[in-house]
Amino acid sequence: MENAINDLDLDRRIAHRLRALRQERGWSLDELAGLAGVSRATLSRLENAEVSPTASVLGKLCAAHGMTMSRLMMMVEDDFAPLVPQSAQAVWVDDSAGFRRRSVSPPAQQLAGEVLACELAPGARIAYDQSPRPGLEHHLLMLEGELAITVDGQTYALAPGDCLRYQLFGASLFVTPPQRGARYLLFIV
Repeated sequence: MENAINDLDLDRRIAHRLRALRQERGWSLDELAGLAGVSRATLSRLENAEVSPTASVLGKLCAAHGMTMSRLMMMVEDDFAPLVPQSAQAVWVDDSAGFRRRSVSPPAQQLAGEVLACELAPGARIAYDQSPRPGLEHHLLMLEGELAITVDGQTYALAPGDCLRYQLFGASLFVTPPQRGARYLLFIV
């Protein structure tokens, strides 16, 4: 059985972490809004846990801070442990985008990589404007469904069993067809 972190508690912890990251850099809401391409009003509502963040907005904020979304989630989730039972794997859901991610092997200071189990609903479309860290290495293993991924202007059609390996320097786009979603593992190094 899966242990989804209480959504309100997770949103509150994300909000506190986002505020702390901004304040550590000495940025105003207006400065971060300009860097991330997210409105000041949205940033304020996120930092006050008045709204839940979407995958797209978190992606933009993480890019502005130079970190992966998983690294941000690690900052609000449990500490490193060698064994991560499925019941302890944090789940984050963005219903508006049809995206669900389970942190199978969460990032840790002592480890170079992380693993995410991801699901996209049929007709999902998630665009990331930039890489959270230029050259970020991804290995995506398709388990089920169909997925088109555009990385730095090149589009790849993935089917079950396919593995897409890439270094992310720019924008990326994940799209599933209207009739079929996708389930995949994402290894980030």
